[in-house]
Amino acid sequence: MSIALPDAGVRLDVPSFRVGPRSIEVVPLTATIGAELRNIDLAEAARDAEVFAELRDLLLQYKVLFFRDQDISRAEHVALAERFGPLEDHPVAGSDPDHPGLVRIYKDLDSPPEHYENAFHCDATWRTVPPLGSVLRCVEGPPVGGDTIWVNMAEAYRRLPARVKEQIAGLRARHSIEASFGAAMPAEKRRELHARFPDAEHPVVRTHPETGEEFLFVNAFTTHFVNYHTPENVRFGFDYSPGQSELLNYLIRQAAVPEFQVRWRWTPNSFAIWDNRVTQHYAVQDYWPGVRKMERAGIVGADY
Repeated sequence: MSIALPDAGVRLDVPSFRVGPRSIEVVPLTATIGAELRNIDLAEAARDAEVFAELRDLLLQYKVLFFRDQDISRAEHVALAERFGPLEDHPVAGSDPDHPGLVRIYKDLDSPPEHYENAFHCDATWRTVPPLGSVLRCVEGPPVGGDTIWVNMAEAYRRLPARVKEQIAGLRARHSIEASFGAAMPAEKRRELHARFPDAEHPVVRTHPETGEEFLFVNAFTTHFVNYHTPENVRFGFDYSPGQSELLNYLIRQAAVPEFQVRWRWTPNSFAIWDNRVTQHYAVQDYWPGVRKMERAGIVGADY
């Protein structure tokens, strides 16, 4: 297929292909992550096991899938996400009262700053078992801006130098809601949040339970390594704090490499479905004083 660029008469060939009996059209958006699916109705995917199976296979392949012009109900949105598994609530953002598990992420001039997500992160890694993924819908967006970026953390790990892979093999890291969402709260509320959700500990390198890919698992919720202080890494106590923090910051910065990313411009009734285990994302906060209203159904994860 071909598309016309809006600012020139040049035409660009975009590779695409069709899968399944309903001929879902798959348009890869970058060489490493993301595809837009066309000729698919997400309400049908919520009802039809065969269509959903195709969608799930494509999600494992592309890690984040995009859709436009999906005018479906909130109930259908929830039903689609529940195909993947039970939905979870968010302790800070809260849920739609009529649809438990459907989190409203509404940003306007009155939105508190701690609700902004303009940092590369993997959702809720402060949980002992982070979410499997999410189904996110744009309800209303600004005339320009407010894009979201997703990152392939398997590619980020694959392209690390061999010496770094050796250094981080076996390392584990702490992830904290208190140090992120809680940081903007009064001290008492911050401590209450920590009591409800103590810091979680995860491997720095994880293996995807379905694809077998190894991927880097540190992000904006990660505070420090818990087992860095070994004779191999530390000559003197002086080495411990700067050594581990410099390595952690280096690993967190890998999400900012453009070669691992895809960027999506939202329009009303556009959707994204992503595998939260192997990706990170960043909601670009460049649209003030515009309004951005999103609704997200997060899927409970499984330990692996």
